[in-house]
Amino acid sequence: MLKLLKITAVIVIVAGLGTIFFSSGGGVTLSSTTDHILGWEDRTTIDTRLGTVTGLSNGRVHAFLGLRYAMPPTGERRFLAPVAAGSWDGTFDATVFPKMGMQSVESLFEPRSLPQMSEDSLFLNVFTPSTEGSNRPVLFWIHGGSFIEGSANSYDGSVLAEQGDVVVVAINYRLGMFGFLDLSGFGDEFSGSASNGIRDQILALEWVRDNIADYGGDRDNVTIFGESAGGQSVLAVMSAPSADSLYHKAIVHSGGLVNSPPVDVRQELAEHLKVELADVPETLRKLSAEDLFATQQAVSINGGTIDGTVITRSSNDAIMDRAGDGVPLIAGSNLDEGALFSYLIPWSLYGIVGDAVAANIIPGVDAQQYRDGLRNAYPDDSRTQHFERIWTDLLKRGGINSAVRASAAGPGGWLYRFDMPVQRGVDEDMGAIHAAEIAFTFNVFAGDAPESALLYHKDDPAVKELAQNWSNSIIQFAKTGDPNGGGLPFWPKYTAESRETLILDSAPRVEAFLDAADRERWGDSEMPH
Repeated sequence: MLKLLKITAVIVIVAGLGTIFFSSGGGVTLSSTTDHILGWEDRTTIDTRLGTVTGLSNGRVHAFLGLRYAMPPTGERRFLAPVAAGSWDGTFDATVFPKMGMQSVESLFEPRSLPQMSEDSLFLNVFTPSTEGSNRPVLFWIHGGSFIEGSANSYDGSVLAEQGDVVVVAINYRLGMFGFLDLSGFGDEFSGSASNGIRDQILALEWVRDNIADYGGDRDNVTIFGESAGGQSVLAVMSAPSADSLYHKAIVHSGGLVNSPPVDVRQELAEHLKVELADVPETLRKLSAEDLFATQQAVSINGGTIDGTVITRSSNDAIMDRAGDGVPLIAGSNLDEGALFSYLIPWSLYGIVGDAVAANIIPGVDAQQYRDGLRNAYPDDSRTQHFERIWTDLLKRGGINSAVRASAAGPGGWLYRFDMPVQRGVDEDMGAIHAAEIAFTFNVFAGDAPESALLYHKDDPAVKELAQNWSNSIIQFAKTGDPNGGGLPFWPKYTAESRETLILDSAPRVEAFLDAADRERWGDSEMPH
């Protein structure tokens, strides 16, 4: 229990990063990457299985924003599995972004306000080049944000849709205590509540299965992809047997492994609320969304866990157990993942935050053991470098473990490392920081987002070329299950025998056995099982 409580500490710290960051008076100064979509002047009205809907169009791509996939998870539905939304009368207005889930008004990248948030936030956005036909591959995006922040509204799928003749779906899901609070100890009613946010993602996949043909998509060719908590969500969905038939390929950007149980904070909640333990569920249900979010700050929770009902096994086991019935997978991380966290987190907190992260990297290895091993491997690291390496290990190990198992299981796994250093918006010497690759995946440099929304210069030829070729490789993977043919060097599968990694920078290339010493330190040097 002590280890699990330490793990939750990192979520508490990350929850406060926005406040720390903005109060520091410097740092990330980015505008919205998606506001320009609301300026599209054309309208598109179509008849769907659920009813008539009107969306936006720029003449090349159609955007249908804020489509409801679940009933409001409010009142008696709070903390329960989501319920699919039904049809509607009249014409549904899909020309404005939906509400996002309850979260801090402070953001690491884009400012937001309380009126933009609601507990009723289970909506999705669809970008499609045409609603005619129904054979386009579907790319299903799950946003990151430590399971406590973020929304579908920050992601512009229009460039990918036009570039690859694909359909892009970006979803909201319940965050924080609303989506990941473990109340299973109170009885069967709350079984699986620690993974309600993952249940939301699975229900959104069911919506895609049942409705995406109306938007030009192929229900039988769905690629799930996400970054950070979204990447871990991809692995969580892969670890949930109820989702097995709903997706056909997977991409994990900087996602940690699914390998730990949820944390039981019922007693802490009872003490915070000053009620008897048995009264906690009813007390929480009576709170307003704002008050429940405030309560979350007192205890916090962790997402992407093995709850035993929704997620029944670790992601490593899930990939191996499904064997040839599994799906092809791309996974990877960024060269300087940890630099963003050392930049945002005060130096004085490196100890407690470092311990919280370190305790969750290798199952069975506590924070002190892990950090001792890391110091022995890198004795010349400064305090900051040591702290950064902990974060990088967490996310790098997730990609390596997942890719090598996907290859061993049969479907195939490919590993990348993103090395292109950031150019603006933050300190330029930070390197290839956490989340820097997302703009390349969506190829936003070829779209209408202003440069003020980006970490790179839109007119830099190397940036534009890498974004075009990497996004083409993503599209190729969604179409065929193999990322080759998109303009990058030939990319071999990542196997235990060859360990070949695609390096993404101004001179993309494949390198072998990059992390041999780290894998040995982690205990991952042998064949996966």
